Amino acid sequence: MGFNRKDSIRKEQKYFMKNFSKKTSEELRSNLRAINHKSYPAYKTLAGSYSFGKYTLNIEHVQGDPFAAPSRLSVEAEHKIAGFPASYYGTKWNKTALEDYLIRRFHRQADKFCFQAKGSGKSGIITVSRCGQEIIERTACEITADNVIVRFEVGFPANGRTINAPELEKILFDFIPVCVEQSLYYDKTPKQELEKIIFLAEDQYFIREEMKKQDIAAFIADGSILPRESGVSDRPLKDGIPFHSPETMAVTFHLPHKGNLRGMGIRKGITLIVGGGYHGKSTLLKALERGVYDHIAGDGREYVITDETALKLRAEDGRKITNTDISLFINHLPNGKDTERFCTLDASGSTSQAANIVEGIEAGSKLLLIDEDTSATNFMVRDELMQRIVAREKEPITPFLERAKDLYEEAGISTILVVGSCGSYFHIADKIIQMDSYQAVDITDETKEIIKNYPIPAISAPGFHLPSERRRIDLSGSVQKRKTYRGNSYVEERLKIKRMGKTAFSIGKENLDLRYVEQLVDEEQTQTLAYLLRYAKENYGDKNADITSIVKALDNILKTKGLAGICNKENIPGNVPSGLAMPRVQEIFACFNRY
Repeated sequence: MGFNRKDSIRKEQKYFMKNFSKKTSEELRSNLRAINHKSYPAYKTLAGSYSFGKYTLNIEHVQGDPFAAPSRLSVEAEHKIAGFPASYYGTKWNKTALEDYLIRRFHRQADKFCFQAKGSGKSGIITVSRCGQEIIERTACEITADNVIVRFEVGFPANGRTINAPELEKILFDFIPVCVEQSLYYDKTPKQELEKIIFLAEDQYFIREEMKKQDIAAFIADGSILPRESGVSDRPLKDGIPFHSPETMAVTFHLPHKGNLRGMGIRKGITLIVGGGYHGKSTLLKALERGVYDHIAGDGREYVITDETALKLRAEDGRKITNTDISLFINHLPNGKDTERFCTLDASGSTSQAANIVEGIEAGSKLLLIDEDTSATNFMVRDELMQRIVAREKEPITPFLERAKDLYEEAGISTILVVGSCGSYFHIADKIIQMDSYQAVDITDETKEIIKNYPIPAISAPGFHLPSERRRIDLSGSVQKRKTYRGNSYVEERLKIKRMGKTAFSIGKENLDLRYVEQLVDEEQTQTLAYLLRYAKENYGDKNADITSIVKALDNILKTKGLAGICNKENIPGNVPSGLAMPRVQEIFACFNRY
């Protein structure tokens, strides 16, 4: 008998339409008590939607056994009941800030009840996305035109593999109602606290827009706390030294809510960050790297704002490169390898950094963030003595030093570069910042005077060009599909995804390493990248399309339909998981380029 994806979608839609017609909470209680002490699979009969008066509870997916991934649930409240002012979700930036705030409130409540219901395996888990210091759009909370929705996971209790219905009844009828009451209703929310959240979001957006008008690439407000608590904690360092802008770089924004805010404005062009070891060079760069995201109040970096297209670059020995034009930096390899369509399964430091820059340009980045410590030395610069000993025609690498100025003047791509051992970059810098005990000092003028006494190294090279040919990608791969019997019919399962923390995931039998994509800040973003790749394989895998077109198509889906657009193309109820967070276009490109 034939089997295809469209048939399975229709059957799955019928299954969900039947099960997700709304029932009462008392029907849920009755069904729950009826399956007590039965074998665990009987829990699956609970899937559906239930009215709890002020909100609806959706049991979207029931785990197969108490040791499997927890069951997926959601609650939704209509706006007329939730009561949040429409102005608080009327713009994208306000809506994301409000969603983030509601997730954090729900999490605090759920944490109190986690494992209070007892049982085997994952019994009693109540969990929702754990937000970090950044404010990111997530599927855990979605504010639609009609509702406020929170998605979370619950471990359905069991003794061994026997249903423990009274413990699940406590979760559904005692614990979750408290979580909902304390997080989804405006009348239970601290009004001033929430107002500050919304005002901060509006001020952060205002700064980003003003930066564009004033040709500012990055802004660090006076009073910001840049050092972090530790290498494994992203919270601000207690008693950290507050940042203060040098007068020559000071910019004041007149914010709609906070009022006047002074800070250091790094204008477009080439900016160097120098200073002794442990004086805060890398700390400043790290803050700028994370400034592409908005931060929560109290983070210390809530007014550290960076061009949202900024890309942190580094050498990445061993990465895979496919059909990338790195000829702007590398040419005439002795083995005759084509650098206009360069391919390798094991890139060197220099070829990987060249590819990362070119791919960043293709992704639309207008600001490059580079730390000398994590760069390939031979890619960044060749000193005068080396140039005399090894003639240019014998060296295939055109160092970044000789391309940086053209990148800005010809392509509008700025650079912020941390240097500690090479002074050659002083000759091309528009601004030089010295970090001294975590304080910024503008030393541009005095440095320009000093370097007049030093010979000018080669700081330009002929043949500047940007890659013009769009790179094609083969996404066909192994799109393994299987059939699962559900609701008296077969349903086609999608390609299996497994996330390995924040730094990697597998899709089917293929692994993807993202450990050096340093602006991924949340493992839920990594999960989303896996979903995006799977979506692309399913929808564009037979078209041999170019990467730019594919990413633009995916970005359009995310902008118009949100994260649900890539995991619920057929609009089937319950098909949106809770654990996805929005990545930037730059990280989507990075993912596809490493596939």
